[in-house]
Amino acid sequence: MAVALGELLAVGIPAAILFFLYVRLIQKRNAALGALSSIDVQLKQRRDLIPNILAIAKETMTREIELIERVTELRASAAAGANVKDPEMLKRYLDTEAEISSLMQGILASFENYPETRFIEAMTQAQQSYEEVEAHISAARRFYNASAEDLKNAVEIFPSSLIASFLKIRAMPFFEISEADRKPVSAAEFFAA
Repeated sequence: MAVALGELLAVGIPAAILFFLYVRLIQKRNAALGALSSIDVQLKQRRDLIPNILAIAKETMTREIELIERVTELRASAAAGANVKDPEMLKRYLDTEAEISSLMQGILASFENYPETRFIEAMTQAQQSYEEVEAHISAARRFYNASAEDLKNAVEIFPSSLIASFLKIRAMPFFEISEADRKPVSAAEFFAA
């Protein structure tokens, strides 16, 4: 009886540990996918808001037409989404969204150089809505990056790395801001002619 109990424990304890690691890994992957879904909802809101801002901007900023067309192309590209199982494709998708953010900041900054337009009220309201969506994206990005970091740690740290390798679970890329967005904003740049 004691031998059978010992054998049961010798098999049961490692099996329980493997099961615990498996469950933890799946939970972390699902949390990261859930966080990515939250970002996607916010990014869709931003993409839906962009045509209104661009329509107003087109009326007020004819010199910025090239920038507007680039944002429109990026929005169409981002609207196609990304395969979350392909980290490279997901990285391109997140990079596109970061570029949209950077270019939209340029458009909104350009608007501030045209205060005499008759579209000020509409643009101000659109800008406030956009900034609110950007704040939500920022919060969702922080949550996603925390979840992606948890998953990355679980995928890379032994012993859960063995299970991740066996199940082909891979780390997800972080949602990072562009180098241009890392630079401090200088108010003097907005007043230079």
